[in-house]
Amino acid sequence: MITGKSIDKLQVGDVAEFAKTISETDIYLYAGITGDFNPAHVNEAYAKNTFFKTRIAHGMLAAGLISAVIANQLPGPGTIYLKQELNFLAPVHMGDTITGRVEVIEINAEKNRVRLKTTCSNQDGVMVISGEGIVSPPKTSGA
Repeated sequence: MITGKSIDKLQVGDVAEFAKTISETDIYLYAGITGDFNPAHVNEAYAKNTFFKTRIAHGMLAAGLISAVIANQLPGPGTIYLKQELNFLAPVHMGDTITGRVEVIEINAEKNRVRLKTTCSNQDGVMVISGEGIVSPPKTSGA
């Protein structure tokens, strides 16, 4: 069984990233899965009259890349996501390559809790999401 890093294998400053180009298909699949059919995401005629002048991706779709990093890399498989705060700073457009990034900023070994700086940036280096999360890493480490 593959497990992520246990708390004794983590250090403040550890970083992991995952990048994905957001497609129109991603946006429609996310809308279908969540039921969020806000016309700002799925109706170009409507979106042309918004502040952004075109459709934008769901903020939570982009934030999901942070979850991917936590689940697959840092701390990795077996990690339990406990809390996430998000600030949506800029829109994500179809075709943007978004990089989710997680950095360990605090470790509480006694409570088996790790505080993470969580961000998403686009291909131009513009931060589109910033926040902090708290996770409970797996009790035993596979790494």
